[in-house]
Amino acid sequence: MESKKEIRKRVKTLVKAMAPDARAIEASVVAERLLHHPKVQSAATIALFASLPDEIDTTQLIETLSSKTSVVLPRLSGDEMDFYPYSSDAMHSGAMGILEPDGDVPVAPQDIDVMILPGLAFTADGLRLGRGKGYYDRYMEREGFRAYTIGICHTVQLLYTLPVEQHDKGIDEVVISAN
Repeated sequence: MESKKEIRKRVKTLVKAMAPDARAIEASVVAERLLHHPKVQSAATIALFASLPDEIDTTQLIETLSSKTSVVLPRLSGDEMDFYPYSSDAMHSGAMGILEPDGDVPVAPQDIDVMILPGLAFTADGLRLGRGKGYYDRYMEREGFRAYTIGICHTVQLLYTLPVEQHDKGIDEVVISAN
């Protein structure tokens, strides 16, 4: 089996090779599926992420959901990640050039109903390969964390298998543009 490093490199190449139109269409389909997802529709607080160029674009999804419910986004501090309420006029460029919310008080893990996660690769049964820093794995281990977890990705990022280590946390569901 390929190493995590090899898989990350291969999947990044596959995503980069996608036509911009294809990436936009997939992002639109994923957003539409999420907007009609029963868990998302009933959630009081949804954790999302400001996407990087090789991830499903979440810009419009964040705007649409934040007009209907409470949306929180991650902010990194050293080796830790916390989620803060999203406001379009209170964002800054943070760690790794990712847009992060301003704010003083993070949302408690138990107050998040649905967490929509990025990943470099996923399997249909909920294995996730991130960027290797473990932010989401550590966050999902926090006391009180109970959110329903949904990974989103481009179709080329859905693999049959991934190497798993003891600290890797699985997720509840993966949403892509194709079934």
